[in-house]
Amino acid sequence: MESNRPVRADAAVIALVGVAHATSHLFHLLLPPLFPLLMPDFGFGYTEAGFLMTVFFAISGVGQAFAGIVVDRYGARRVLMSGVGLLAASGLALSAAVNYPMLLLAVALAGVGNSVFHPADFSLLNKKVSPSRLGYAFSAHGLSGNLGWAIGATISGTALAWAGWRGAGLAAALVALCSVAALQLARPLLDDDVARVGAGGTVTGTTFGFLGLPVIWLAFMFFLLITAAFGGLQSFSVPVLGGIYGLTAAAGVAALTGYLLGSAAGMVVGGFVAARVHAHDRTVGSALVGAAVFASMLASGLPPAWSVIPLMVGIGVGVGLAGPSRDLLVRRVATESLAGGNASPAFGRVYGFVYSGLDVGLALGPLAFGMLLDAGGRDGVLPGVALLQILAVLTMGRKVGVPARS
Repeated sequence: MESNRPVRADAAVIALVGVAHATSHLFHLLLPPLFPLLMPDFGFGYTEAGFLMTVFFAISGVGQAFAGIVVDRYGARRVLMSGVGLLAASGLALSAAVNYPMLLLAVALAGVGNSVFHPADFSLLNKKVSPSRLGYAFSAHGLSGNLGWAIGATISGTALAWAGWRGAGLAAALVALCSVAALQLARPLLDDDVARVGAGGTVTGTTFGFLGLPVIWLAFMFFLLITAAFGGLQSFSVPVLGGIYGLTAAAGVAALTGYLLGSAAGMVVGGFVAARVHAHDRTVGSALVGAAVFASMLASGLPPAWSVIPLMVGIGVGVGLAGPSRDLLVRRVATESLAGGNASPAFGRVYGFVYSGLDVGLALGPLAFGMLLDAGGRDGVLPGVALLQILAVLTMGRKVGVPARS
């Protein structure tokens, strides 16, 4: 791992990885806004539309765990470029689609491409950014993802107004190709020490030995729980808040927007907190408990309607504030739990498996909360979000020993 690098070099690495991360998030929100155009053109309904996103997250989640092993073996830059290239191919496949199976192909390519980003991104940041600046790096990484969502929604919105869904696919492919070009031009800055990666210590004796460590599964469950809560809140906050507080759809969207903006602001502050406060578990726990308290207040239905937006902002700030410290906690898992320690940790496989919990949570959370709503359990959504956040905090409360290395 490199240390005491010039600020410019660290900033360049952070920016390049951020561009790649934004590109991946662009493809998260590229397709859903296009459903009103795609459904009549191809003659499918909401079930088939939902299945497209299920395929995306399922492939991305499973692929992410295996992508980490590939990152450790061949180097993060190569894998990252391959992932962005697959996203470009997905955009081209979307633009050329003539039937539903071709849409499935486009989604599958995007899922495989998306699977590489957490293991590759975090491996590069850990190896190429000075440790003292990692808190800022993880904060910028999270913010770039939010920016990618905004770009994806913008491309789709523009397509709805002018260019059509084929134009949206071409525009997304062009963005991905520009990202590939940037990564190629920056090869001297991002290139991994492949010999070291290839020889990087095997974990507890075998490639998959790290799965025998309880701390790895606790970290996986943390991400599953926190993103299940996020997925449910993002998907259903508008109808839930409307039902409890009588908000209009526009006001509900404003509350959700407040949540997303609060999360972005929390990430910015969280980067500075993570760089200065080294008790990362306490930072994450305090931030998520605060978010759960705000969610519980909303769930009670007692606050006045005007306070809904500030409370949603508060939930977002708590979740965002926890982000950079959360990523540093995973880094600690990688460096303290795996053979090689700080000298040559297997970042790729740890980040790949642990962060696959994000995709599992995003796939299961909306499904579970949707079933709750269909069963008439509207008032259980916000308490469920709060409960999931508390359970996520509890996964960090257990002290797990690291097995001795042979």
